[in-house]
Amino acid sequence: MIKKALLGAAILAVSMGAMAQEKELLRIIGEDKQFVVQTKNGPFVITRTMTPCAKNKGWLQPLIPVPGVHPVTEIEMLHAMNDKDSLIVDMREPDDRIKGTIPNSYHIPYTLVSGRMDELGCAKTAGKWDCSKAKKVYAFCNGPVCPQSPSAINAMVRDGFPADKIYYYRGGMLDWDALGFPIVKDDF
Repeated sequence: MIKKALLGAAILAVSMGAMAQEKELLRIIGEDKQFVVQTKNGPFVITRTMTPCAKNKGWLQPLIPVPGVHPVTEIEMLHAMNDKDSLIVDMREPDDRIKGTIPNSYHIPYTLVSGRMDELGCAKTAGKWDCSKAKKVYAFCNGPVCPQSPSAINAMVRDGFPADKIYYYRGGMLDWDALGFPIVKDDF
């Protein structure tokens, strides 16, 4: 009986090891799916796999996606909620927003933001954006590995939005949810 139990445990351990090896490696920086760290015991390879907490397959985003943009935490996001000159903008796809978003946030998908900067306080004259009266924009998406809001921020700045009026919440929905803050669903 003990031999059968030990054999069963060994088979289970081997099959679980095989399952762990089959996990899809996710991107870490750019296209790279591994990062090598030199340790006192030699090279150590860091990889990233999907877990219940790692909710998307993006790659690590810089803390400051464009020079002049301000990185912010949840504290600044909370204060922005009461600032009439600020707009918290969910830059995710509509399907993600339906599942839940930060209360009182405004939705402009990242692929559309450069064409909708009038909603952020800019005015279009002679085919160019004048953003001299732009609101402070607190941009977020799915979290530290989501490229949606950094892509939108790049497009905004390229088209004339002042980088110093953009506040990037890199933690996004992943951190907001993990910290236990309220989420509203089906808010459009």
